[in-house]
Amino acid sequence: MLKIPINIPIVGKEEITAVTSILKNGALTSAANQGGKHVQNFEKSVTSFVKSKYAIAVNSGTAALQAALYALDIKNGDEVLVPSFTFVATANAVVSTGAKPVFVDILKENYTIDPDALEKKITKKTRAIIPVHLYGNIVNVDRLSEISRKYNLPIIEDSAQSLGSMYKGKYSGTFFDMGCYSMYPAKVMTSGEGGFIVTNSKKLRDKLLMIRNHGMVHGYDTKMFGLNLRLPEINAAIATVQMKKLPNFLKIRKQNAELLTKLLSDLKIKLPTQRKDENLNWYLYTIAVEKRDNILKKLNKKGIGAASYYPTPIHKTPFYKQNTKLPVTDWASSHVLSLPIHPKVTRKNIEFIAKTIRDAL
Repeated sequence: MLKIPINIPIVGKEEITAVTSILKNGALTSAANQGGKHVQNFEKSVTSFVKSKYAIAVNSGTAALQAALYALDIKNGDEVLVPSFTFVATANAVVSTGAKPVFVDILKENYTIDPDALEKKITKKTRAIIPVHLYGNIVNVDRLSEISRKYNLPIIEDSAQSLGSMYKGKYSGTFFDMGCYSMYPAKVMTSGEGGFIVTNSKKLRDKLLMIRNHGMVHGYDTKMFGLNLRLPEINAAIATVQMKKLPNFLKIRKQNAELLTKLLSDLKIKLPTQRKDENLNWYLYTIAVEKRDNILKKLNKKGIGAASYYPTPIHKTPFYKQNTKLPVTDWASSHVLSLPIHPKVTRKNIEFIAKTIRDAL
């Protein structure tokens, strides 16, 4: 039976050659403040792509969020505003600092945090905001900028899903204080496991370099709290190769998204759209439909790896169980459905996906 996964890592001979070279050399990681050769090369490729001053590689997207929060000295008793409609890592990173995640509702138009709802939840304990560029969609940058200035609150962008997405000519992750990315295998590019943070602040960059390496600068001279958040050389080498392939990955995703939109445009379902001045990376092509679970089963039965992200919002998980009222979040969790459009998806696959949705409806 035909199988079209929702996302898949795309690696080739170049990545294998890079890994083999490191294994033969034997320098698998580095505890140096600046990182190993391949980590440094990867960080340069990131700054070249997203046009940030600095990039700091770490070993996961979650570690990127943690390090960013530590760099802002977020601690016990503080509150951090986050959406509930996202992967749990966003909230878990906040809890790991001792702070409390305060859940905010989302906008129905693109599933990102609702700035008006967010402003109402700001208190004297609020110390930071973490908006998520969900599915590759860009948050309301202009409105969040106003709120950040008005209340003097730093913003950490959760850009785990939005590498390559742009607004007004700037890449996601570069709008505010820090941007945090993931290189998990299902993302638009991968290093196996890995993540990175971008910033234009030298002060934050210097702190982040210490945080990822037990707070040290020269070794055994811990100057602040830190952990082992280092990215191994093997992962960095894979990521460097993937960065070269990223523009083509994004080009194919956009082509697939445009074709799928064309084939579904006459149906009575909510299709993803780009707002003015946006250029999305199309990480996940997310539609909203009635009787979502029935349609999902029909798609999966045909071998289409459609998926629901996220059927249980964070505030309704057993660990975070709260009675917070987030009506749009609740609506989205029972209506959204993401479809495969990654670079391995062919035109024939897209046509089959569209026909299957049409039949299911």
